[in-house]
Amino acid sequence: MRPKIARLGGVLAVGVALTVGLAACGGDSGSGSGGDSSGSTAPSVLKIGFMGDLSGENSGIVIPPSNGAQLAVDEYNATNPKVKVEMIKYDSRADATTAVSLAQKAIKTDKIVGLVGPAFSGESKQAVPVLEEAKIPNISASATNVDLAKNGWKYWHRVVPNDGVQGPAIADFIAGAAAAKNVFVIDDKSEYGKGLGDAVRGQLKSKGVTLTDDALDPAATDYSSTVNKVVSAKPDAIFFGGYYAAAGKLLKQLRDKGVTAKFFSADGSLDKGLIESAGAPQAEGALIGCPCRIPTAAETDEKVKKFATDYKAKFGADPLIYATEGYDAMTTFLKAIGSGATTTDAINDAVGKSDFQGISKPIKFDPNGEPSAKSIYIYQVKGGQIGLLGDTTTATLG
Repeated sequence: MRPKIARLGGVLAVGVALTVGLAACGGDSGSGSGGDSSGSTAPSVLKIGFMGDLSGENSGIVIPPSNGAQLAVDEYNATNPKVKVEMIKYDSRADATTAVSLAQKAIKTDKIVGLVGPAFSGESKQAVPVLEEAKIPNISASATNVDLAKNGWKYWHRVVPNDGVQGPAIADFIAGAAAAKNVFVIDDKSEYGKGLGDAVRGQLKSKGVTLTDDALDPAATDYSSTVNKVVSAKPDAIFFGGYYAAAGKLLKQLRDKGVTAKFFSADGSLDKGLIESAGAPQAEGALIGCPCRIPTAAETDEKVKKFATDYKAKFGADPLIYATEGYDAMTTFLKAIGSGATTTDAINDAVGKSDFQGISKPIKFDPNGEPSAKSIYIYQVKGGQIGLLGDTTTATLG
């Protein structure tokens, strides 16, 4: 997961400068000692951060995993463990430069031992090198850009399949269940949106689908240039790689122009903000893929049902996108600490060896930090609500 600003580059120099500056202060967080602090007095409280856009235009994607992570911490502390955990929130507003600055503060001032996040791919690209230099284990509940796993990071993990899995799975559904032969693919030029769009394009080409490409500026209010190209192409389906704020505007303008093609997007658009921005009539039937599992009213798994009940009781709302992943990411840290790991190296080692049934999926990591479980789900807007159709390999359109 990942908004437009969040996944943009352009701040690498800042990230590098801060990373170099952190080299001398890595020991301040206790990260350089390694081991599990055997023979020393264990701390009574450890701090774990949560970083993401908590107040920006795409915060609807990040607040649910933040809530899920907080629920996990509260439940853990209620068991009266030897070492309690304090969760500290860092609001990056999906800005990579801000994320780098917050990472430095989290390490030097707050002395965190782990971080759930960063939430988006662009901020992850810039902030994770800072965390890596300071040896701070981090688990993203929502960053999906493929290239994040190619950096050789030792302290980075995520609990969602990447866009190299998500994009082709959605493309297979578009060409298969949706039977589309002519597809128009649009992206928002962001680290997330373009990477996802390219993954969809590549898979559709391999299926022999006729393809038309375009990109738009999500900050613009008028997408008529793109809309007019869609009208001319007369596609069976449209895929948009980007976030719900722009997806809703695009969908409304397409429908207002008389375009009736099936509209697809991915996890960045899995929020009621899509419906609010497009309008319920225009959003009706929109299809959204996601590497996330949102509990539904028909849920049968007792653990998932309890999570949904407890979440609603605490936050006054049903768990939405990445709420279960935020819970599972934090639970991974809590299990490590509960096993006796108190330094960042020991916690990171325990995280890498994780193997348990989470709320969202089985939690286990490949050596490069990727999750072993790789299911992708399809959701659809019906009657002004977003509902689960099923796994991309089994879901059907009515």
